[in-house]
Amino acid sequence: MTTEQPVILITGAARRVGAETGRILHAAGARLVLHYRNSADEAEALAAELNATCPGSVVCASADLCDATQIPPLVSAAIEKFGRLDALVNNASSFYATPIGSISEADWQDLIGSNLKGPLFLAQAAAPHLRKVRGAIVNITDIHAEFPLKNYPLYCAAKAGLLGLTRALALELAPEVRVNAVAPGPIAWPEGAAAADFDMAARNAIISRTLLQHEGSPADIARTVRFLLFDAPYVTGQVINVDGGRGI
Repeated sequence: MTTEQPVILITGAARRVGAETGRILHAAGARLVLHYRNSADEAEALAAELNATCPGSVVCASADLCDATQIPPLVSAAIEKFGRLDALVNNASSFYATPIGSISEADWQDLIGSNLKGPLFLAQAAAPHLRKVRGAIVNITDIHAEFPLKNYPLYCAAKAGLLGLTRALALELAPEVRVNAVAPGPIAWPEGAAAADFDMAARNAIISRTLLQHEGSPADIARTVRFLLFDAPYVTGQVINVDGGRGI
């Protein structure tokens, strides 16, 4: 790869939507910094997979986005390795139920930290470098930022904050940096404790409320991110819902 090929930092890049976004952006010619928090093995495996096709084009970097002191080193990793940063994809996210009456300070720190605090401080750290190259930011929000999900008030509030932050950053960083968001619908079903809330009956009920009557895939999100980064030079401050028409 040459020094003219864009460098993109993707958070939560080890698995699921983040990993597919990495594959699609790498195939489009980007060099990548793959962020992870706990999924070191998956991140290293993805980096090895991509570096096998283009040696030296991908590096991994670990950080807890809830800790603001760990965020600037992520940006530094891109600059030290590649000498530039062209785009930031804020994909990392915690997701689990927090019914009213059960919300703890730890829940606040985790859900707000990963979904809102991290993207804000990453954008702030990346802004000087993005301005130099007239770069871009894409935030991964959620249709539940606008259509709340019962028993998930804190997650929904965090994503609503990220939606608002997207538009605010578009204003703050203009005209040099474009800032947009992608809001997934039923794309990749939850794992871990949250999976119990999305059994087959619940999934079918959600899909039935989409116009297209089927779930999407991580590639649907990744392709939309690619569009916003590479093919939308006159688009900023916008949110694209990739939800099969569920929000209508």
